[in-house]
Amino acid sequence: WAVKEGVLCEENMRAVRFDVHDVTLHTDAIHRGGGQIIPTARRAMYASALTAEPRIMEPIYLVEIQCPDSAIGGIYGVLTRRRGHVFEEYSVAGTPMHVSKAYLPVMESFGFTADLRSSTGGQAFPQCVFDHWQIL
Repeated sequence: WAVKEGVLCEENMRAVRFDVHDVTLHTDAIHRGGGQIIPTARRAMYASALTAEPRIMEPIYLVEIQCPDSAIGGIYGVLTRRRGHVFEEYSVAGTPMHVSKAYLPVMESFGFTADLRSSTGGQAFPQCVFDHWQIL
């Protein structure tokens, strides 16, 4: 329950583990029920998560774009507007085709294919695959 509503934006928390090393319970059984223990444990976990300096992470796509050499300029414009960046590019030997690999935040990928095709005259063909998480 404590990790279903994270401390920063009330989203599910990922890759978090809480180790409880010591617990002191009331001697009277009526004070050891779920109604007393769960809210207290939740507050303790919430406080420890805030103390750990949490960060928001966003998913990043690996985008591979194939296009003719004449359409490369349109690729850079679209990626720049959408917070993407090219990290590798090469030409396919014996063809006029060019391949660019870039990272693009998933949030910026909605409508990316249509935008890319309109900027390159329909000559670019992107393929998006989840690659990693990045700290905002």
